[in-house]
Formats: sequence, structure tokens, C-alpha cells
Amino acid sequence: MDTPDRLIESTRELLWERGYVGMSPKAIQQRAGAGQGSMYHHFSGKPDLAFAAITRTATELRAAAEAQLSGPGTATERIATYLRRERDVLRGCPIGRLTQDPDVMADPALRRPVEETFAWLQDQLKGVLAEGRRRGELDAALDPASTASTIVAVLQGGYVLARAANSTAPFTQVVDGVLGLLAAHAASPGSSSPTQGAHGLCS
Repeated sequence: MDTPDRLIESTRELLWERGYVGMSPKAIQQRAGAGQGSMYHHFSGKPDLAFAAITRTATELRAAAEAQLSGPGTATERIATYLRRERDVLRGCPIGRLTQDPDVMADPALRRPVEETFAWLQDQLKGVLAEGRRRGELDAALDPASTASTIVAVLQGGYVLARAANSTAPFTQVVDGVLGLLAAHAASPGSSSPTQGAHGLCS
């Protein structure tokens, strides 16, 4: 990695480990193996680096989620693939944990990529659920918008429960629970027919 990348990656690690207030410019420089002059040549300071780090994390999470949610299968299968993908559950969600950092939340620029990521995820899930309803996979009573918000909230709650118990079991149970609720909304055979010409998530 070049110097800017090393600085950004070091900032991401320190944000995760110490939070914004515990992340000093000196610590970033030491971990990145970069001098003060080099750091300030590429970035205006700690807030600028934090923004770059949070934005990179958000971009990576979006790319992974989009790949899973736009893959093959029914709406429920694609959501299951997303929810059950490999995660470092006990460390928590790298974006969700930032909502507990008062310094990040107090700064509109740092809060924006966090807020936008959750809004984006809810919109993607809403699209998958709406497609499933159009195709006749899910019954018409399911509301895509509120269900998408529920999935995101349950997922974040699963991280909290797992960290509190120091076990991944609560997270697995939460995922199984939300998928069970989706299964309960599976359309009965013959109850509805897919919309002809319905567009997929990425069309």
C-alpha cells in the first residue's frame, strides 16, 4: 500500500479499537509507518482521515451486501445469504458501532456516511422484498419498507446481544428468527402470480 492507503487503514483499525477520541494523530502515524509531514501532505488532519476511513468501510460493506442481495435465488434466499455471510460477530458491525461513538455522531461530516449506509441498506432490502412480492414469492400483506427496517434493526441488535453474551449464539438465533418471520410470509401456492416483466434489483 502507498502512504495514503496505510494512513487510512491505520485509522480504520484505531477507530475500531479505540474510538474517535482515543485515536491520536501520533498513533495513526506510528501504525502507518508515516511521518507527520507525510500525513499532513495527504490529509488535512484527524477528521479528514476519519472521514476517509469511515467512507472506505462503508463502501466495502455496500459492495459485499450488493453482491449478496443481487445474487441468484428467491428474495428470502438472497436475504438469507446476506444475513448468514461470514462476519466477525463479536467485534460488532464496523458501521453500526460508530453510532455509539459520540464524537463521530456529533460531527455531521463523519455521521453522514454512517447514516447513508443504513439508508442504502434499507433501500436495497426493500427492493429485494418488493421484487419477491411482485414475483409471488411473498404474500401481498408484507410491507417491504417496514420489513426492511426491521431486518436492519434486528441485525444490529444481534451484534449487541452477541457481544453482551460473548458468544455468537445470540446472533445466529436472531438471524434464524428473522428468516423464520420471512418464511411465514411466503405466498401460498396459487395465491398470487408473478408480475409479468418485473425488473430485478440490479436491472
